[in-house]
Amino acid sequence: MGTNERKDTAGPHCLVTGASGYIGGRLVPELLRAGHRVRCLARTPRKLRDHPWAGDVETVQGDVTDTDSVAAAMRGIDVAYYLVHALGTGSAFEDTDRRAARVFAEQAHAAGVRRIVYLGGLTPPNVPEKSLSPHLRSRAEVGRIFLDAPVPATVLRAAVVIGSGSASFEMLRYLTERLPVMVTPSWVHTRTQPIGVRDVLRYLVGSATMPDDVDRAFDIGGPDVLTYREMMCRYAVVAGLPRRLIVPVPVLTPRLSSHWVGLVTPVPAALARPLTESLRHEVVCQEHDIARYVPDPPGLPLPFDEALALALRRVREAQVATRWSSAALPGAPSDPLPTDPDWAGGSLYQDERQLSVDASRTALWKVIEGIGGDNGWYSFPLAWAVRGWLDRFVGGVGLRRGRRDAEHLRVGDSLDFWRVEEIEPGRLLRLRAEMRLPGLAWLEMYAETDSEGRTRYRQRALFHPRGLLGHAYWWSVSPFHAVVFGGMARNITQAAAKGMSAHGGSSHGDRARSSRR
Repeated sequence: MGTNERKDTAGPHCLVTGASGYIGGRLVPELLRAGHRVRCLARTPRKLRDHPWAGDVETVQGDVTDTDSVAAAMRGIDVAYYLVHALGTGSAFEDTDRRAARVFAEQAHAAGVRRIVYLGGLTPPNVPEKSLSPHLRSRAEVGRIFLDAPVPATVLRAAVVIGSGSASFEMLRYLTERLPVMVTPSWVHTRTQPIGVRDVLRYLVGSATMPDDVDRAFDIGGPDVLTYREMMCRYAVVAGLPRRLIVPVPVLTPRLSSHWVGLVTPVPAALARPLTESLRHEVVCQEHDIARYVPDPPGLPLPFDEALALALRRVREAQVATRWSSAALPGAPSDPLPTDPDWAGGSLYQDERQLSVDASRTALWKVIEGIGGDNGWYSFPLAWAVRGWLDRFVGGVGLRRGRRDAEHLRVGDSLDFWRVEEIEPGRLLRLRAEMRLPGLAWLEMYAETDSEGRTRYRQRALFHPRGLLGHAYWWSVSPFHAVVFGGMARNITQAAAKGMSAHGGSSHGDRARSSRR
């Protein structure tokens, strides 16, 4: 479908930004299910390639701060969803949010868009904006920019979102499960109004068909108003855990709290800090006017305990559609591997290994695609753990992000301190490092067939150094490559062979089929 093509018989034509993120990745299929047409604006379109709905949407490349790409993406659009924000620690992130929102609003007006829909944060009444956390302050400003623009806007304001894979849920889950006795910050006594992700999506979808004269913000929340302490206690009950002992202390500032959360949970300090800062003030809905335009069916919004139970079931059944880590952490490298093997742009160090495998390509690929998370990295676990701890210490993501799905990967998935940059099922898995490094790094794993028809495993670690420190880094760690990367190659091939033995080997037909994948 071309960017200017319109169908009067179809539902609204919706533009979704942030489709690779937690909310956006779940909103797209809900819009399609409601009969709407969807176009996604993405900086890296291939991140959306492996989503189940990818073939049902139009994807265009662009960035919300780039006027030309936003203008092109807005053509023929009825409703524009703004689901991006520069959540990070840099001092300029508020300026980035402000600039992007203005570009989005201006180009929506120029294109004749009927409505802008924005998901922001719930802010406390009677608290000066300058007293809010930078995260909440920026979200409030973005909402105000849209409401002041000529295009009618729906600004949805939510506090804690509870759903499988959400950052708030993961933080609550790991704090409660890992710490039977907790010394906690004073913000555990702050009241908030959590909402289930299902209700957030329902309100977002319903906003597409609001009357043209609606131009306002709506508070959205579930039926329960709880302190964070109460949320942890109720999580323990829903999860079947023993009663937790929670001892609040006043000395843990939001900054210290974020490091504490970063040590205990997979959520890194860079993301934990705005979440914890947002809990300094009570955030409770002041109205529920959204129900006039998006009526609540019986039993909705979901009570907190039901939202928890649903999220836990999704996690335990490995049915998590998107995670908080679906979107790249600000500051993480995003440069794709250059296609030119000699890369005229500078040095590219390589460590390459190949081994024959006494297994089919199918068996080898199963091991490759299952790497990371609970399965680990098949070599020198202590070295990987230490590297993860060091990364967390300097503000990186560490090893604890794990996997979205225990068996299958797709482009854009986070995988411990890597991200899936490319995947060719049955043949290639390319990971891009998101740990803190003086350069860019990739790890490639191949399942191949050699000239004699035997299965071959090929592995490449690549590093593009940044400055003298980058070169020094490579040469300082290269003596350990034989242990780390050599051990990984040997153990992956052995795991594939053992997997074949456990299943009674494979037939020639299996090998032939796998070689054609």
